[in-house]
Amino acid sequence: MKNQYILTPFFLDEPLPGLGALAGDDWLTIEAGLPAEDKQDRMSVLHKALANVVKETLLKGARPVSIAGDCVTTIGVLAGLQRAGINPTLIWFDAHGDFNTWETTPSGFLGGMPLAMLVGMGEQRMPQAVGLRNIPQDDVILTDARDLDPGEKLLVEGSNVHHLPLVDDLLDYSLPDDPLWVHFDTDVIDPQYAPAQNYPAPGGPDPALMKRVFKRLQETGRVVVISLSSWNPELDEDGGTREVCMDVLGRLVEG
Repeated sequence: MKNQYILTPFFLDEPLPGLGALAGDDWLTIEAGLPAEDKQDRMSVLHKALANVVKETLLKGARPVSIAGDCVTTIGVLAGLQRAGINPTLIWFDAHGDFNTWETTPSGFLGGMPLAMLVGMGEQRMPQAVGLRNIPQDDVILTDARDLDPGEKLLVEGSNVHHLPLVDDLLDYSLPDDPLWVHFDTDVIDPQYAPAQNYPAPGGPDPALMKRVFKRLQETGRVVVISLSSWNPELDEDGGTREVCMDVLGRLVEG
């Protein structure tokens, strides 16, 4: 399957110039003038643009590989999938749950809320801005999420999301026959191997294990879209984290 890389070089609503260095000649880059309004309005401009590109890529028979500076851009990815008529099972790799709402978040950080938003929990302003239909909780597999806030942990436990605390649980997990969407937040990798993260969490899989799991997913032949939430390029002075994360991604993208 032909892969179409799509780069959104932003962290939430702020430009992330260092991420732009990834772009190859055949990559598509989301470039949008953002209104001088509040953060969610600005982010929704990016999500709408990304949704359109994801949709068009799928309709051309290619696989979108979305790379962005945060996980909230998954709102645009899911909207694009739905516009192309695809209702996937989502496999979400992350050191964190991204399952907070305004009632549970200790920090008020929007980047800690997107998975909850996708399944219809918490504020729905950004999903509604792109015409998103919430993905059923039963169609989500959250793996790792070793660093959960107390209220967030209760939300995960009370949901129908399938939480696999160990990434290697996916090596023999019975996957559904649906199209698969793999979301890879690079901070899921143990920070001793990929340290340039905004919110590093000790523990987690090493790159070799991630590549084994990605091999298993790639061999299903049903991965129709991939999204990656990147490391912080400004912290990656020697490029080591970029090298590790893109190598791991390559196992899923190229087989």
